[in-house]
Amino acid sequence: MDKLLKSGKIWPYAIGGAILFIFGACMVTIVVANKLPVEKSDTYMMVYHEADAKANELIKARIAFDEKYKIEYLNNGLNTDNSVFKYKITDLSGKNISDAKIKVIVTRPNNHKYDQELSNPDEENGVYTFSNIKLPLAGRWNVMAKIEVGELQRFYNLKADTREKEVYQY
Repeated sequence: MDKLLKSGKIWPYAIGGAILFIFGACMVTIVVANKLPVEKSDTYMMVYHEADAKANELIKARIAFDEKYKIEYLNNGLNTDNSVFKYKITDLSGKNISDAKIKVIVTRPNNHKYDQELSNPDEENGVYTFSNIKLPLAGRWNVMAKIEVGELQRFYNLKADTREKEVYQY
């Protein structure tokens, strides 16, 4: 070994070993990355490429909707056994809207395994109710709603947790 060090012939072996190590690390990174679940963003109930392409249209649609209507989420939290989702839709003067179409998707952040799509809510005095929803796991959930009144539409997304009572709009 001393003879190799003194003669300077160790450097080609060291460089070759470093190249093999880096190549092996790259291969391990690729294999591990392919095994991890990577989910698509669906904030607007569409893949992020489509949402990005329609960003201006989505913003204009939200502004037009907010100029005529108001949405309120009436729940105070989620639970795993029997969750209820209630939305109250009124015009800006406070008159109840009873002809809206609502589609709700309840999903875990970054995981579509437990997605639940809800439609056909019960409507009474402008309050749209989805009841008896069972959530398979405790923890964080995204509640994404697409609300249509006539030609106008708006996405109303919430972050909720079965362990807390607060709900956040995003």
